[in-house]
Amino acid sequence: MKASDLMVKALEAEGVEYIFGIPGEENLDLLESLRHSSIKLILTRHEQGAGFMAATYGRLTGKVGVCLATLGPGATNLVTPAAYAQLGAMPILMITGQKPIKTSKQGRFQVIDVVDMMRPITKYTTQVVSGDRIPSIVREAFRLASEERPGAVHIELPEDIAAEETNATLLTPSVVRRPIAEYKAIKAAIDMIEAAKSPVLVIGAGANRKLTSKMLREFVNNTGIPFITTQMGKGVLDETDEKFMGNTALSSGDFVHRVISRADLIINVGHDVVEKPPFFMENNGKKVIHVNFETAAVDPVYFPQLEVVGDIANSIWQINQAIDTQCKWELDFYSDVNKAYIEHRNVAENDDRFPILPERAVKAVRSAMPKDGIVTLDNGIYKIWFARNYPAALRNTLLLDNALATMGAGLPSAMAAKLVYPNRCVITVCGDGGFMMNSQEVETAVRLGLHIVIIILRDDAYGMIKWKQSDMGFGNYGLDYGNPDFVKYIESYGGKGWRIEAAADLQGQIEACLAQPGVHLIDVPVDYSLNDETLNKTIRTLSSKL
Repeated sequence: MKASDLMVKALEAEGVEYIFGIPGEENLDLLESLRHSSIKLILTRHEQGAGFMAATYGRLTGKVGVCLATLGPGATNLVTPAAYAQLGAMPILMITGQKPIKTSKQGRFQVIDVVDMMRPITKYTTQVVSGDRIPSIVREAFRLASEERPGAVHIELPEDIAAEETNATLLTPSVVRRPIAEYKAIKAAIDMIEAAKSPVLVIGAGANRKLTSKMLREFVNNTGIPFITTQMGKGVLDETDEKFMGNTALSSGDFVHRVISRADLIINVGHDVVEKPPFFMENNGKKVIHVNFETAAVDPVYFPQLEVVGDIANSIWQINQAIDTQCKWELDFYSDVNKAYIEHRNVAENDDRFPILPERAVKAVRSAMPKDGIVTLDNGIYKIWFARNYPAALRNTLLLDNALATMGAGLPSAMAAKLVYPNRCVITVCGDGGFMMNSQEVETAVRLGLHIVIIILRDDAYGMIKWKQSDMGFGNYGLDYGNPDFVKYIESYGGKGWRIEAAADLQGQIEACLAQPGVHLIDVPVDYSLNDETLNKTIRTLSSKL
C-alpha cells in the first residue's frame, strides 16, 4: 500500500469527515488518495481560512478538525490558526507537505523547518520519516489533540515518504475514561459552599462541554446559586435565566463585578488562563474553589483555596448529589444588580439613531435568531457588546475568541458552523477590517452552496484600536481606511448584498436573509462614538451605586 493511502485510511479510522485546505505539489500523492476516500476536501482560498474552519469544526463537534497545506508559505499561513486553536482549546490537526527528505535536487527552495516552527504553538509536531510509522503518528496526534486541554497538532508528510510503499496496519484506538476528582476534595468543596453566605458560580471556557452543561444546569436548579459567564463560557447555561448575572466582558466596573465583589465564595468552573481574568483575587477573605480538568495555574490575581481536579461534569454531579440545598444563602442583592443591568441595557438597545449603536445591532441579531442559531464573531470592539448584551441560550451558539483574539476568523468560522449544522441559522458579525482579512472565502461559501448571513459593522477604521488610542490621549492617526462597495463586492462573488439605512430596518433585513438561501451580506454603518462614555463612565457610575 502507498503511504499516502495508509495516511488517508488512518484519518478515516479516526472519523474525519472534512479536510480543509489548499494542496500543493508536495501533497499530490495525498490528494490522489483523498480522491478515492470518504473524506470530503473543502478547497479554500487561503490556508488561514482553512485553519480557522478546521478549528471551529473541532470546537463545535469535539472531534479533531483537519486542515492541509503545502510546504513553505502554505505552512507558514497555518501559524495563526495553530495559535488560534492552541490558545482556544480547539482540537485541530494540520498536515503539511515537504520536499523529499531522502534525495532532492532542489536545494533549500521553499524549505524551512516547519516542525520546529510549529513546536511552540502546538501540543505535538513531527515529521513522518517512514510510511510504517504513519498509524502510530496519526493515532498519537489525535489522542493529544483531543484530550484535555484540547489543542493543535501538526504532521509533516514529505513527498517521497507519501509515495513509498508500506505494509503497516492501522492501530485500534483505546477507550479512555477521564479521571474523576478525589472524594475528599468533593467533600471539602461541599463544606465550603454550605458555609458560604453569598456564593456565586463562574463558568469559564473549560466548562464548554456537552455533559458539563447538563450537570451545571442541574446544580443551579438544585441550589438556586446564580451564575456568571466568561466570554468563552457563554451559553454553557441559558443566559435568559433569571439567575444569570452577566458576562465578564469588561475588566472591571460593570454590573457583573458588583456581584463578584459581594460574593464571599466563587465556584470557578472551567477557568482558563488564556482568557482575561473574570475576577481579581485579593487576600480579603474571599474564597475560590477551582473546578477543572487540571490544576490551577497560579498567578498574582488567581490563587484558589481549594482545587477539585478531574472530569468537570462528574465533579459537579458529585457535589450536587450531596449538597444541602436548605442552606440559607443571601442572594437577593444579586437579583437587584441583575435588574439594574437589564434596565440600563434596554435604553441603548432601543435607540434609533443612525449610524446604528452597537447595542442596537446586538439586539437586532438576537431578536432575529432562533434559540439554536449560531453567531460567529470576528474580533473588534463589537465583541465586547455581544459578550455583554447577547444572551446565549445554548452552548456554542455565540462563538467568539477571547484567547488569541485574532481578526479574520469570523467568516471561516461561520462556514464551518454551517457545514456541521446545515439546518441551523448561521450569522457572522464582522468589522470591516476583520472581514477584509479573509473575505476571499466568500467564493468558497458560494461554491459550497452555503446559506450564511454576513453582517459587516462598518466604521471605516480599526475601531477598537482607535478607541484605545483616544482613551490614551493620543491624536487620531494611522487607523482610518477606505472600503469597497460591500454590496457590489458580495455580488461579484455570486452572493446577495444589502445596505441598511435606518436602525429599525436591521432586524427585518436579517430575518429576510435567514429566510432566503444563499450567501448574504448586510452593510451596517455603526457609531462607536459613545463607547468610551458608556463603557468607561456611565456603566461604572451606575454600578457603583448598587
